[in-house]
Amino acid sequence: MNPISPTQKQATPLPDTKGQGGDSVLRILSVLEDTTVDGPGFRTSIYCAGCTHHCPGCHNPQSWAPEGGHEMSVDELMQIIEADPFAPGVTFTGGDPMQQAEAFTALAQAIRQRTRKNIWCYTGYRYEALLDMPVQRRLLQLVDVLVDGPYVAAQRDTDLLFRGSANQRLIDVPRSLAQGSVVLWTRA
Repeated sequence: MNPISPTQKQATPLPDTKGQGGDSVLRILSVLEDTTVDGPGFRTSIYCAGCTHHCPGCHNPQSWAPEGGHEMSVDELMQIIEADPFAPGVTFTGGDPMQQAEAFTALAQAIRQRTRKNIWCYTGYRYEALLDMPVQRRLLQLVDVLVDGPYVAAQRDTDLLFRGSANQRLIDVPRSLAQGSVVLWTRA
């Protein structure tokens, strides 16, 4: 795990964007069902709009615009998630879900209440920064695995599991919160 060097650009924390119409609406680019690239096993991956990190070499720059995609309610997304009995997990990605933290928190709460699916979340923010961001921390507390940190093209490694550059970490969030320090996720 390589921390971000002082010369690498850090994203500026933003106030939460709730989406048009309140915290139960998200800006979504696409929903992919039964994908295997955004975490272990078959997953429902929710690609959100909006990312201020603008990582050089980003694989999804079309996700940067916060007004991209279309609005979807938590209920609409839950219909898709619950209709897929083969996907044991849901992945929040994008874009950066932490930039729609209130709406993704509502979605994560619904997933927790109505399913037994695990939740992975990709973000350009570092885990330690999210701990100091109250709105984002509420979402973090509902996530099982956080893939943190910006994509750094100079650290690109195609052999890494579920991430693109060596600075990004797969963090076991419940264990990390309980221990008070980062615990990396390991495949069982």
